[in-house]
Amino acid sequence: MTIIMKSKFKKATLLLTGIMVGGKLFAQTPDSSVMNKDYVKPFSDNAFRTFSIGFEGGVLSPLTFLSPNKQDFKSPHEQIGYGGFIKEQILPSFGLQANFLMGKDAGAVTPIDQATGTYTSFKTKINYAVDLSANFTLANINWRHNQTFLQPYLSIGGGVISYTPTLTQNGIATTYDRSREFYIPVGAGVKVDLAKGINLDLGYQINFVNADNFDGLNLGTTNDHFSYAHVGLEFALGACSKPQMATHNPVSSMRTEYLMNDRRLKIQLDREKAENDQLRSDLNTTNSNLAKLTVDSDGDGVSDVFDKCPNTPTGTAVDGSGCPLPVKKPDVKVYITKEDKEVVNEAVKNLEFDFGKSTIRVHSDSSLNKLATLLVNKGFNLKLAGYTDNVGSVAANLKLSKDRASAVKTYLAQQGVDPAKITAEGYGKANPIATNKTDAGRQINRRVEFSIY
Repeated sequence: MTIIMKSKFKKATLLLTGIMVGGKLFAQTPDSSVMNKDYVKPFSDNAFRTFSIGFEGGVLSPLTFLSPNKQDFKSPHEQIGYGGFIKEQILPSFGLQANFLMGKDAGAVTPIDQATGTYTSFKTKINYAVDLSANFTLANINWRHNQTFLQPYLSIGGGVISYTPTLTQNGIATTYDRSREFYIPVGAGVKVDLAKGINLDLGYQINFVNADNFDGLNLGTTNDHFSYAHVGLEFALGACSKPQMATHNPVSSMRTEYLMNDRRLKIQLDREKAENDQLRSDLNTTNSNLAKLTVDSDGDGVSDVFDKCPNTPTGTAVDGSGCPLPVKKPDVKVYITKEDKEVVNEAVKNLEFDFGKSTIRVHSDSSLNKLATLLVNKGFNLKLAGYTDNVGSVAANLKLSKDRASAVKTYLAQQGVDPAKITAEGYGKANPIATNKTDAGRQINRRVEFSIY
């Protein structure tokens, strides 16, 4: 039986070694372009999923490939074990992993030992085993691949294991008190990428118990140890858009960044070359057109390109577009005589409106007609300022004064006076020239003042 078990463990060891070496040699995803969807800029913060959880199940055995002949029970009875873990990947090749394990372990003595021994078999219940392990990911550093397909790993840690052994002697089973000891798990395995953030975990672990009573039997001076071969699933936590750090190749990202910078530099150089060629073409065009800007056929100081009035006679003053400037007429001084002032005063004196309205009364027409003739003949400018008494609201008086001044302006314009030479403003009850306490005073304040200039 011992020979058969040794053969099985040798095969398993060779298979696991082959997988770990092959993971570095061939099981990687080739980079078919400069950058793929899993590319991460080197030295980026918070660019990866670093936390993951896993669930696993497998076989527990008292037999390991380390010193199998020194075991108390050399005929293993494999039992089921199960557990889980939570891991934080601190670096691409290093992480810390908290593990949990439960299950049973069992074994028996060989027929030869059974003939001379007293105990025939044992069964130990692992109540719990918890530990913190350092996990070293191998073969995820490669210059030409962004992401590996296989991640071989090694692990070592320390923790606490609680177990209850049962010994069977001559068909009588004896269960011993629960023990709690320190133990050291040492493991190796490989993780296979099934999907983004999901890995198949194949591992083998030897657990060194700091006691010789794991199988319930204190025999010799060597502490007990047991093995755990398992298969499980690991799930990366965090945003699905981020790659898992343990499966990412940082060296390849640096190579990709270099190739991207090289490509960006080439694109920039090509763009600058095209821009320089365009500038050279534009400069040649500018130089060819510059001569046209300096040609001035008629000598008026405006080049032909901008000259809207070509062939201007020599010595003619022109504006910016090359057209002759208008000849300024000499100023003609006009003097206001005493007779002119009398015409204005008479118009003011005879000007009357209907009560509360801007309608000019008929008997004012004669003096206004004389004023209109004066303005037309001599080209005077006229300013009209309308005022009211203090009866009524401010707004109403202001409007009425404005309307009366405008009425005079309209009348004079109808008599041929240029409206542009007349300004009409209303000031309401401002600037009274008589008292507003009497009817006579208020009549005087209801006026339109005339100013010629």
